[in-house]
Amino acid sequence: MNQEEIKQEIKRLARERNALILAHNYQRDEVQEIADITGDSLGLSMEAARTDREVIVFCGVHFMAESAAILAPDKIVLLPRADAGCPMADMVTAEGLKNLKAQHPEAVVVTYVNSSAAVKAESDICCTSSNAVNVARSIDADELLLVPDRNLGRYIAGHVDKKCHFWEGYCPTHDRLKVEEVKRALEENPDAVFMAHPECTPEVLALAHHICSTSGMYEYARTNSAKKFIVGTEMGILYRLRKENPDKEFILPSVSLICPNMKLTSLEDILHSLQNMSPEISVEPAIRARAKQALDCMLAVPRD
Repeated sequence: MNQEEIKQEIKRLARERNALILAHNYQRDEVQEIADITGDSLGLSMEAARTDREVIVFCGVHFMAESAAILAPDKIVLLPRADAGCPMADMVTAEGLKNLKAQHPEAVVVTYVNSSAAVKAESDICCTSSNAVNVARSIDADELLLVPDRNLGRYIAGHVDKKCHFWEGYCPTHDRLKVEEVKRALEENPDAVFMAHPECTPEVLALAHHICSTSGMYEYARTNSAKKFIVGTEMGILYRLRKENPDKEFILPSVSLICPNMKLTSLEDILHSLQNMSPEISVEPAIRARAKQALDCMLAVPRD
């Protein structure tokens, strides 16, 4: 089949299977195009929990499908590429977190949703890049363990009056963005606004006109009067930014802003997943219950 025929067959099978197709903002353009809903990891998991569809096809990486399975245990959650992982999520283990908690017994554990279900189960509350600061401020404690992203952790620490300890994890894609690349892009485009994701290094964030999540970038680009934006996050976001703002220009400051794992999922993978109803992602009940508590605590806190 050609690409158009594959798209039509995916849509037909999705109807037949009563399936909802979710695609993360960093997925390939053609994957975002055929998705029922695009968004950030937590927003998509919440959509999975809300829908009355029986099957969720999550076009993203493993921890995202796990989050959907945690919040929607009564649904079948499919991850078209079982090998689509997240290097940052893999940088922390439940055992490692237990050891860190033992070193700081008074600290509240705030864990980024970019983490495994087992790590979430060892956490007090989760956060996303869009509500991280609000989550940290909502906690009635003077000491926090911020896991696993050191860059997001330092961003949070700059906005709260609490003692913060950091897990030394990071997103390889965002961490690769260099100050020199951003400065060059700003020099070449003096009329541009630089918006950056908080997973970028503190040195890069210091150059940003606006720091926000991917969902925040869509809103900022839509409402800001600027006509040119330098985008400090993974390149997949450009698809929707350009679609929603055809009169504006979006510039990547670096060719390194690409996540290989996010680009693994193809239309063919989605088709095969719907045909075979696999790979299915599930979470062990005991871990799911504890991880859900951390997610539920987070969901009670508003986004920025």
